[in-house]
Amino acid sequence: MKRMSKPELLAPAGNLEKLKFAIHYGADAVYIGGKQFGLRAKAGNFSYEDMKEGVAFANKYGAKVYVAANIIAHDQDLTGAKEFFKNLKEIGISAVIIADPALIDACQEAAPTLDIHISTQASIVNYRTVQFWKEEGIPRVVLGREVSLEEIREMKEKVDIEIESFIHGAMCISYSGRCVLSNHMTARDANRGGCAQSCRWNYDLFEDSTNENIPLSTENFTMSSKDLSMIEHIPALIEAGVDSLKIEGRMKSIHYVATVVNVYRHIIDRYFENPSSYSLDSSISDEILKIAQRSLTTGFYFNEPTNKDQLFGKPDRIPKYDFAGLVLDYNDETKLATVQQRNAFKIGDEIEFFGPNFSNFKQKITKIFSKDGEPLQHVKQPMEIVKVEVKQAVSHLDMMRKRVS
Repeated sequence: MKRMSKPELLAPAGNLEKLKFAIHYGADAVYIGGKQFGLRAKAGNFSYEDMKEGVAFANKYGAKVYVAANIIAHDQDLTGAKEFFKNLKEIGISAVIIADPALIDACQEAAPTLDIHISTQASIVNYRTVQFWKEEGIPRVVLGREVSLEEIREMKEKVDIEIESFIHGAMCISYSGRCVLSNHMTARDANRGGCAQSCRWNYDLFEDSTNENIPLSTENFTMSSKDLSMIEHIPALIEAGVDSLKIEGRMKSIHYVATVVNVYRHIIDRYFENPSSYSLDSSISDEILKIAQRSLTTGFYFNEPTNKDQLFGKPDRIPKYDFAGLVLDYNDETKLATVQQRNAFKIGDEIEFFGPNFSNFKQKITKIFSKDGEPLQHVKQPMEIVKVEVKQAVSHLDMMRKRVS
């Protein structure tokens, strides 16, 4: 089926800074976590004051803010849930992402007009489950990553409901996050916000019959999924009727979030300019390879994953670029950009500057000055503010990359 309107581009925001970058680089909505009830306890997360500032910023861009409250709750976890949801509604949060019916019930009682999106943790992979949530008054479901593109088409044909589906980011080695490996290895409950990502660790292997240790490099993986990327298949997802295209990564850097959002924003917009003649430009697909991530796969969308979709042995994806700096300001007369350093750079380095809408260009660094105007040869101090001569105009929140391989 063909759709007539653009799908939402939904981006992760682990903290307030990431929220602003995600929206600035083109996200229609962001999903965040509060200090309670979310599955990313280590992501930084948002206080109520942070949420208020984030919602105010999003409103300026016409964007929405969703809050993930998707733990699988034990009785003691439910304390304060009603007050939490009531506060979210008063702050102006557009929707909450929930998996547990107990939290759904608490939200509906405390904030009946606050939209609820059913989380991917609920493992929705068939149209009858989608229909069930539709009949419960739920406006949107976030599908499990195990669903195929053909199954999505069937869901949209049979049920009039918004569908949200992941298009990029980490994949769980278990079933939509239903894993107890972290609980066993570290006593941290993955379904209550404490996942230690034990599947990403290095392990010793032993042969079954002899119990002989199989030698492995310290860099070898034995149990780890590749990352999802649907960069080449966005038209197919749009035509299947997906309403929200979701990027994973609340714990990723601002460089990661900005780059991935920028890429998918470009793809969606170019497709809608002329769907019949759209094709993916190689420069866009190359852009996604400039960030730190694992090898990429299309997951379950087209076929059941095999061992080719898992990481075995040494990782084969090493980022070719470092995030070098963040542009804070630019003076058109002096051609000097005020920059906050994020990784070391020096005179003679070739730097790629980029911002929203792919305003990318490269130049060698020829002049660096301290805040006091003293000439510098290199910038090594983390977060140091310096001025860099940039011959082409750059803008606030543009970024700098340095090729490292």
